[in-house]
Amino acid sequence: MAWDVVQDDQLPANFDWRNKDGVNYATWNVNQHIPIYCGSCWAQAATASLADRFNIFFPNHNPSAIALNPQMIVNCQAGGSCNGGDPVGVYHYAYTHGIPDSSCVQYVAANLEGKCAPEDICKDCHGPAPDAGKDGQENCWAVTNYKKYYVSDYYSFSGARKMKAEIFKNGPISCGIDASNKFHDYAGGIYSEKKYPVINHIISVLGWGYDEATKTEYWIGRNSWGTYWGEQGMFRIKMHEDNLAIETDCNAGIPTFTKVSFGAEEFIQ
Repeated sequence: MAWDVVQDDQLPANFDWRNKDGVNYATWNVNQHIPIYCGSCWAQAATASLADRFNIFFPNHNPSAIALNPQMIVNCQAGGSCNGGDPVGVYHYAYTHGIPDSSCVQYVAANLEGKCAPEDICKDCHGPAPDAGKDGQENCWAVTNYKKYYVSDYYSFSGARKMKAEIFKNGPISCGIDASNKFHDYAGGIYSEKKYPVINHIISVLGWGYDEATKTEYWIGRNSWGTYWGEQGMFRIKMHEDNLAIETDCNAGIPTFTKVSFGAEEFIQ
């Protein structure tokens, strides 16, 4: 594991995958509640963190910046639904099936239980434009030769030391947090709240920093509540304490374009 090979003296005081040697490896920010409320944070954080890692591991891949498909994850209930879920299910789906990119299925912020047929995973449509009152689905079909994004391994961990080592070596991670009422109103700065936390939300962590003025270490997190929340959709939160349990339940996966099957790898075209 990363924390077994990364030494403390390798970890800088400030580290951010949005600016690693002048390159931004992070996928774009989203709002999980558009067009309607949907508790898909678990799918958003896991797919975003994994997409970041593909950008990091395969910088010359075409396209060089990708986003993975959270709606397809919700459709197949690969960890949960719009009523909440577990990001471990996303990594497991990536391990066993592979996840398509964001262009395969439009995000609609809705539970579509039972909608895990091939056309609910990846589809395309052609003209002509549908007549009034029709949705044009008769002109759509399942795409089966889409590129799949896998993980060769996935795991859970906790604690600031392991989080730093994992982020530094492999890229952003997904973590649970207590999205308190006060946190909902966050508008910037290094957040800190002293309370008994109950994890009810999943975000991704892209790095960390150190504020010289206050002598405070902090995490750099990405939320999925739109760019008009926080610091352009991002947030900073105190490290080690009073941080809504962000260090207690984290997950990550190792990106690959090969599917691992019964211990053997087979190349996926």
